[in-house]
Amino acid sequence: MSSLFDYTIVKYAIVGCSGLLLDFFTTWLCKEKWQINKYVANSLGFSIAVTNNFLLNKYWTFANHHSKIQSQYLFFFGIALIGLLINNTVIYTFQKIVKTNFYSLKLVAIAIVFVWNYLANLFFTFK
Repeated sequence: MSSLFDYTIVKYAIVGCSGLLLDFFTTWLCKEKWQINKYVANSLGFSIAVTNNFLLNKYWTFANHHSKIQSQYLFFFGIALIGLLINNTVIYTFQKIVKTNFYSLKLVAIAIVFVWNYLANLFFTFK
C-alpha cells in the first residue's frame, strides 16, 4: 500500500503541475490581458485546470474506469470547489495581512489546496 500511495502522489503532482501551468496562464490571460477581476480570473483559471486534472487523474494517475463519469466529475469538481474556496480565502487573507505579490500568494494557496485535493480524491472520488 505504501508504494502505491507514493507512486500515485508523484503522478498526482505531475498532473497538478500541468494544471498549475494551465491555471496560471488562464489567470494571467484573464487578469492582465482581458482586465477581468483578479478573483474571477483566478476562479476561471482554477476551473479550467480542474477539468484538465480530472481527466488526467481519472485515466492516468488512478487508472479509474468507473462508468458514471458525470457523477464522478461532479464529485471531483465539488472537492475542487472547496479547494477554490480555500484558495481564494488564502489569497484574500494573506493579501490583506502581508500585502505581497498576488502570484506569490497564489503559489502558497495552491500548495495548501494540493494536500486537500489529493487526500479527498484518493479516499473518495477514485477509491
